[in-house]
Amino acid sequence: MRKLWERFRELFLLKAKFALSSLVATSVNIGIYMVLVNKVLPPVPSEVIAYSIAVIINFILQKRFVFDLQRKLSHAFWLSMLVSLGGLLLSTGIIYSLNLLPFFQSKQLITKLCAVGIVFFYNFYLKRFVFEKRFL
Repeated sequence: MRKLWERFRELFLLKAKFALSSLVATSVNIGIYMVLVNKVLPPVPSEVIAYSIAVIINFILQKRFVFDLQRKLSHAFWLSMLVSLGGLLLSTGIIYSLNLLPFFQSKQLITKLCAVGIVFFYNFYLKRFVFEKRFL
């Protein structure tokens, strides 16, 4: 029972560190998205640009502060970018779909937060595999 509790605690702390590093990258992501969508571009291109910038920031933070790198850095980087591409497709699909509804068209912050919340879990488990070669 003690071993199970320690494993749960370890996973909880890892998710907390992941959440903090993601908070930094997500803040950049949301900030860029809101500026672009309100001043320059429609939602989907705004999402692609903002998400892409946040991906690089997130990789640097996760490598440094969250995960214990168990691969060559170049392999981890390219696998991370592949996972991030999947996250970008998922996030962009959510942004696109929600913007088909009038409520979300006028509430871009809520739209973006919905996409961020869903993609968080996708990213956590797949990025953990990328860095540490394990899901749980």
